[in-house]
Amino acid sequence: QVQLVESGGGLVQAGDSLRLSCAASGRTFSRYGMGWFRQAPGKDREFVAAISWDGSRTYYADSVKGRFTISRDNAKNTVYLQRNSLKPEDTAVYSCAADGRPYYSGAKYYRAQEYRYWGQGTQFTVSS
Repeated sequence: QVQLVESGGGLVQAGDSLRLSCAASGRTFSRYGMGWFRQAPGKDREFVAAISWDGSRTYYADSVKGRFTISRDNAKNTVYLQRNSLKPEDTAVYSCAADGRPYYSGAKYYRAQEYRYWGQGTQFTVSS
């Protein structure tokens, strides 16, 4: 079983930048595509960003495109989400997820059901 732990949450002001990290256990991390999702109070969980197992492909929700950047460092077993120009509507619990299928890059990266392993999530709040 893969364990994922998010960090980098907290409270910031609108316009600030902050990077989230997702540390993964296991030697198979480098074989999995990874995704970031978020869920605001009273709203459904939504897709934020995803990256293929080798980092060659990245995908973003329209709401964060141009502001957020997903990256990975397989040597550190870590996936990052750099977030710039933060807005109050970015406030949510952010969770990272691992696909669980080695060397696989599917066409439905935006669906939460495609991911097998999930972190506990980290609360992030942006004040105006």
